Amino acid sequence: MKVAISGAGVAGPSLAYWLRRTGHEPTLIERAPQFRTGGYVIDFWGVGYRIAQLMGIEKVILDAGYQVHTIRSVGSDNRVRASLSTDAIRKAAGQKFTSLPRGDLAAAIYDTVKDDVETIFGNNITAINEHSDGVSVSFSGAMTRDFDLVIGADGLHSNVRRLAFGPETDAEHYLGCCVAACVLEGYRPRDELVYVTHTEPGRSVGRFSLRGDRTMVLFVFRSAEAADPGNLEGRKASLRTVYADTGWECPQILAALDDVDDLYFDVVSQIRLPSWSRGRTALVGDAAACVSLLAGEGTGLAMTEAYVLAGELHCAQGDYRRAFANYEKRMRRFIEDKQIAAQKFLPVFATRTQFGVRFRDFVMGALNFRPLASLLVSRSLRDDFELPDYAM
Repeated sequence: MKVAISGAGVAGPSLAYWLRRTGHEPTLIERAPQFRTGGYVIDFWGVGYRIAQLMGIEKVILDAGYQVHTIRSVGSDNRVRASLSTDAIRKAAGQKFTSLPRGDLAAAIYDTVKDDVETIFGNNITAINEHSDGVSVSFSGAMTRDFDLVIGADGLHSNVRRLAFGPETDAEHYLGCCVAACVLEGYRPRDELVYVTHTEPGRSVGRFSLRGDRTMVLFVFRSAEAADPGNLEGRKASLRTVYADTGWECPQILAALDDVDDLYFDVVSQIRLPSWSRGRTALVGDAAACVSLLAGEGTGLAMTEAYVLAGELHCAQGDYRRAFANYEKRMRRFIEDKQIAAQKFLPVFATRTQFGVRFRDFVMGALNFRPLASLLVSRSLRDDFELPDYAM
């Protein structure tokens, strides 16, 4: 079957990889003019890690990744308030755990399909017209092509979801926070393989040293409105307003934004839909059921959904209705449980009160007690999902 996949991030190329292996003809459509990198540093583990092993990209990911050994919380005066070794996290994940920029993971996946799968950059799907034999898809580049299926893998603000399912406001559930991330060149100080974070009521800022004398900075803050300031300068201005009186290294970090030309900025939301498919159109990854960055494994879940969707299409031998239904049946409960768990992590990133900050730091310190850490971390990292073997 000819399958149009909107989005060339993580979910889209993952799906294209498995569809190609099973004899289908996927086409990736990406609105950006070229492959996009950037984003924030993610933790990669669990069922997504197993998918990466099946795709043969584990080594590439590990080479690009970082084995973070400490998470450190500091006060305005830069004194350490709490410090957590990641040993318990790695043990709970069976040592199948690494941290890397999201863009590096996306690149590793895209490299598996870039030579075999058509990618149309600089285009967006503007209309989906289903007929008896397939789907006519119109593009922003003033062309129309026919496909058998359309898959929306275009993220939290999915254009395909809007076209096929209706207004985004019906599906998006804002969690009251915004996130921003950027890379600073030559920033000092550096703490190798340590994630350093400073939290004040309603906002946090953290940094992590990358190779090439670069530093990734992550901002998470509470906001009554789910709004993106839009352009680069608007985003910088928003961060300077929110963090204007924040202590620690924040004045230095805000000043360094002057030299930043790529600043990721988005709301922290979840997507909840009664169904992940409609006719010949289906959704995968954040477009279907975004768990938000609070879950800590959205990229791995997107890879898993892509694998299961491709596997069910393979088993259904062209019966897309059966495939879509089985895909959702296998994945929905698992993803919904992850969404519920993610909401509980909101105070970790942006607690409302100073007492909440202190309590979070107390819990972080207590997790250095190995028996307690093993119990809590193993529960948090447990994946109650049996990965099907589709023989693809």
